[in-house]
Amino acid sequence: MNKFLDDKSDWIDKQLLKNRENALPKIKLQEEVLLFGEIYSIDSPEVTLLRKQLLKLDTADSLKISKAYDIFYKRSAEEYLTKRVEYFGALMRLEYTALKFRKMKSRWGSCNSKKEITLNTQLMKVQKELIDYVVVHELSHLVHMNHSKEFHFFVNSYLSNSKNLRKKLKEIRLLDEIL
Repeated sequence: MNKFLDDKSDWIDKQLLKNRENALPKIKLQEEVLLFGEIYSIDSPEVTLLRKQLLKLDTADSLKISKAYDIFYKRSAEEYLTKRVEYFGALMRLEYTALKFRKMKSRWGSCNSKKEITLNTQLMKVQKELIDYVVVHELSHLVHMNHSKEFHFFVNSYLSNSKNLRKKLKEIRLLDEIL
């Protein structure tokens, strides 16, 4: 076993470095918030809603603080992501039956056979171009309910850099980034 680890130590070190480089930035709870891939001070106008919520809480209650962040991300997602889905839905001439938002541990979004799209509220932490990729990806499932060549060609017809965006998104370790 030790020989195996010794033989693979360079590869292991490279993977650990890659994981650290691809992690979303860490924030200081109650002082900062991660929004669209940028760290904002809790005093920024973009996060007024969160600041008001946090001021009401006991600063030692980490569960309630985490819940306040979850509420902030969900409300932000409902506002921002709805607009992006409506924009791309109109552009792509596609209709969905429902748009839902929830915090998920292992996926950025989903689309089912009932034409219901669910988006992860944690999308609000990544860059806008990555959000658009997820939106177009899920809308594309309304046409292709798989990940075939045709599906990827369809996505790429609306986002010409979709392959690079998909790669960037896959490199983000979602599970570790959830508050």
